[in-house]
Amino acid sequence: MEAEKRPRVGVGAVIRDENNRILLVLRKKPPEAGHWSLPGGKVDYMETIEHAVIREIREELGLEIVIERLLCVTNHILPSEDVHYVAPTFLANIVSGDVQNQEPHALEKVQWFPMQDLPNKITMTTDYALKHLEISTIVE
Repeated sequence: MEAEKRPRVGVGAVIRDENNRILLVLRKKPPEAGHWSLPGGKVDYMETIEHAVIREIREELGLEIVIERLLCVTNHILPSEDVHYVAPTFLANIVSGDVQNQEPHALEKVQWFPMQDLPNKITMTTDYALKHLEISTIVE
């Protein structure tokens, strides 16, 4: 008997540097392998989404972050990959640490990108979050 399929929860963070560049990671694993993504990961059982994003950024990149605010929530539904995530994305700032790829088995590269020169192949959640970032910047 097939296990019941349910949506999962994944979190991500838009992290900018002093030059207004965005930190992205190149995914090796599905979903959306070969695409650039915001850093983040899965929420563990009994873990808050805020704690999950802070933990994931620490594990993935060796950075300590502070959350500024919730930016958006993406319905990350990819029927072609049999994937369904609900994905809150936060705007966050680096408190300490140097960017390093601490998960080379999962991440091909970690790189800063100027907002006007983003890579073509970005994940659905990254695209959605960056559109919300542009809108929120205009409103502020």
